Amino acid sequence: MNALVPLPVLLPLCATGLSLAFGTRLAHFQRFISVAVLTSVLGLSVALMIAADRHGPLSVHLGDFAPPLGVTLVADRLSGLMLTVSSAVTLAVLVYSLGQGMADRDKETPVAVFHPAYLILVAGVSCTFLAGDLVNLYVGFEIMLVASFVLLTLGGTGPRIRAGSTYVIISLFSSMLFLTAIAMAYAAAGTANFAQLALRLPELPLGVQTLLQAMLLTVFAIKAAVFPLAAWLPDSYPTAPAPVTAVFAGLLTKVGIYCMLRTETLLFPGNRLGDLLMAAALASMAVGILGAVAQTDLKRLLSFTLISHIGYMVFGIGLATRDSYGGAIFYVVHHITVQTTLFLVAGLIERRGGTNELTRLGGMARAAPLLAVLFFVPAMNLAGIPPLSGFIGKLGLMRAGVAEGSVWAWILVAGSTVTSLLTLYVMAKVWNLAFWRKEPPGQTAYGTVLESADETDDDDVDPGPDRIPGTGDEPVGGTPRPAGQAVAASLQGRAVITTTRPPAAMTAATAGAVALGLAFTVLAGPLTAYTDRSADELVERTPYVEEVLGP
Repeated sequence: MNALVPLPVLLPLCATGLSLAFGTRLAHFQRFISVAVLTSVLGLSVALMIAADRHGPLSVHLGDFAPPLGVTLVADRLSGLMLTVSSAVTLAVLVYSLGQGMADRDKETPVAVFHPAYLILVAGVSCTFLAGDLVNLYVGFEIMLVASFVLLTLGGTGPRIRAGSTYVIISLFSSMLFLTAIAMAYAAAGTANFAQLALRLPELPLGVQTLLQAMLLTVFAIKAAVFPLAAWLPDSYPTAPAPVTAVFAGLLTKVGIYCMLRTETLLFPGNRLGDLLMAAALASMAVGILGAVAQTDLKRLLSFTLISHIGYMVFGIGLATRDSYGGAIFYVVHHITVQTTLFLVAGLIERRGGTNELTRLGGMARAAPLLAVLFFVPAMNLAGIPPLSGFIGKLGLMRAGVAEGSVWAWILVAGSTVTSLLTLYVMAKVWNLAFWRKEPPGQTAYGTVLESADETDDDDVDPGPDRIPGTGDEPVGGTPRPAGQAVAASLQGRAVITTTRPPAAMTAATAGAVALGLAFTVLAGPLTAYTDRSADELVERTPYVEEVLGP
């Protein structure tokens, strides 16, 4: 079973070469490769999760070089669970993107880069979850960074290039800080291997330990978008295509949370910076949800809710108890699925209503009842309405806070409650504006925003009189064209294509993500028991260390 550990990294990397080799010449085969590989990775992740739960952590020393010389990959309960959920989510997003036809935009991207970049992203995420040393963790981050920049800037529009540049600058800064921390850890302890650091760091002076811990936490807080290091996120994610935004918001920020969980339990037990983490958690909750309240653009609104709910996970890490770690792991799994689903729904809303601006939407509950259901379920889940998994995760974290009993814990319990109520308010606002109220005057309940107007060639623009009503660009008495027929329109500078219903693959992928979130509710008992066992394993540390270094 140990031989399976590297495969979630190796399979996507090997498939990337095949995908690039086929390119646009065999586009159907390229799509088949992506779907088949991600399905295989999902199966492998489930097998590793079950094996780690039954038999303990699994490890592989690549090249058979023992630490600290070799590269070590480790799959324990936590990494197995994260691999499984991330694989399921990335597969759903891939199916969604195939329905949207992102990979078919050959004119804008002559080399079909979406599939290779997406597979590299999956390999980077898997590498971070399986990394058994700081250097390999850094490599995983850099793999994700390269793929992320390509995906963020698909189409080459001005807003996407600007957002991608901001993302890269922030990521490069965190990478430099990460390299500095790795160099300091190696200089102080003579190794970058997690298991060896777990044994050697306690022997170092307290000041050195605290400095290393603070530097690593800063790096991971940037990746996780923890306030005050989250200013880059609301401007970077909403400009990307809907599938890219979904996988970034749902998954990539949780990579930072995973790294915080791993290092705080394995390398720096004792909770020296617990109060600082809880202060950051409270600030993330407050600033994020207040920012969401002020938004009228759906994607920006969801980006701010993402920041606020990262605070729940940091709250569990800051408490540093078995119950809080279990609650944080449960909430990470829940939030990956729900946040991804909401961004996928935002893409469907944009495709159906022609915009993500809530003030220009309305009447979708009647015009698109299935879309209304697909939004309502994850929205209530995010708000923590019983008996959904969001309520279970928040309840577990609050119970851990009450049991811990410190002043900061009680403040965070109160903050969590207020944040949950404000999240419900925000989701109700979206529901009322986009779905429940009547259509605004002159609005058409259909129309698709695909890309920004500056990536539309002049030859493709139809200067004729047929315009989409409600854009301020149509003639008197103009009517929209039939579903599926391209038409240029001036909708906040964007190119619009009318459509009465989204492709079936987009709806099916979103429905699958909703079903996965509901499965966490139905299977809450076994999932909670698993996350509690994961927390026990994190706190004990011995099973991980002995698997890597031997008894």
